[in-house]
Amino acid sequence: MGLKLWTHCNVASMQADADQPYGLIADAALVVQGERIAWVGPRRDLPTELLARCSEQHDAQGALITPGLIDCHTHLVHGGDRAQEFEQRLNGASYEEIARAGGGIQSTVQATRSATPAQLQEQAEPRLKQLLAEGVTTLEIKSGYGLALEPERKMLQVARALGRDHAVEVRTTFLGAHALPTEFAGRSDDYVDEVLSMLGVLHAEGLVDAVDGFCERIAFSPAQIARVFDAAQALGLPVKLHAEQLSDSGGAQLAAQHGALSCDHLEWLSEDGACAMAAAGSVAVLLPGAFYFLRETKLPPVEMLRRHGVPMAIATDCNPGTSPCSSLLLMLNMACTLFRLTPEEALVGVTRHAALALGLGDRGVLAAGLRADFVLWDVQRPAQLAYGLGANPCIQTIFKGTPR
Repeated sequence: MGLKLWTHCNVASMQADADQPYGLIADAALVVQGERIAWVGPRRDLPTELLARCSEQHDAQGALITPGLIDCHTHLVHGGDRAQEFEQRLNGASYEEIARAGGGIQSTVQATRSATPAQLQEQAEPRLKQLLAEGVTTLEIKSGYGLALEPERKMLQVARALGRDHAVEVRTTFLGAHALPTEFAGRSDDYVDEVLSMLGVLHAEGLVDAVDGFCERIAFSPAQIARVFDAAQALGLPVKLHAEQLSDSGGAQLAAQHGALSCDHLEWLSEDGACAMAAAGSVAVLLPGAFYFLRETKLPPVEMLRRHGVPMAIATDCNPGTSPCSSLLLMLNMACTLFRLTPEEALVGVTRHAALALGLGDRGVLAAGLRADFVLWDVQRPAQLAYGLGANPCIQTIFKGTPR
């Protein structure tokens, strides 16, 4: 098999042990064999015998190359929108007040249940295409707007179809424990029983890559989430958690006890929660879009996460109620301006750490043997990716070694 070579580029490898910030390699060469990276390093060090095998050569014309971006927390598949609730919040109603009055997630559940699979896919594709245009090569899509077997299955099937129909890898997450459906009002434990039943069926059908839950006073208790996580682990599925978004419920400690891939949101994370996450190796997924859109004032404890060595990822949280955003580049800027991450931390958060948040060890870094997912950018320095507001300097995306 002939090799493909990219030269006249600077490569931000994002390797953790690199000497330079961003793992930056100036005047680099990158060689691809099939779907994998065969070699990456300074062009002057490219082995002659490897160069001789390169049947396809690409002049990157000075572009910056980074790993393909990874959006590790989205609710991309859903019906309708919630612009009316946006207006209600601006008129003084809180997110919790809207949810308790039957709005919030419940309104999206109604729209999602009534939509056909074709309609859901048609609505999701523009959001997906926006992400792809900004260099996203892997993303997670959660269910959780069906809250019953058939609509949850429908959401996950659409997510799988999006991955088949587009040059992107989609990881599916079952979020049956997202909210209490109206037909189970006052019977949350009974609904958790239903979630466990759904999980068994959907896993058997090959639709579930991971399991998530919403541990919060307007959602499910730690004891109820523990039941879901126990069932997931019995099936060999990794878990993650919407944790400490509106209050400190001890969800991070619970998730860490189950070896969670990630805990997401975390504005109200405690020191004990951070310690538990560090010990478990769980990634903190920060969601600046939701923080901004809800006009929150409680910042996630970034300095605490740094102090305990908890890896931080960044994601869009693309959803109709709290983060109707399909720009991961905008999230880089918001992570820096709102949460005070450095541009390097932000870029790590949508590459190496985002891969960890999905349990994927074969991407997020540019190194020999890893997936050949990478992006060519029309910028001189990596920090420019977090700097621009509304800018998209993506020149080309390579997915599994092939330009898309």
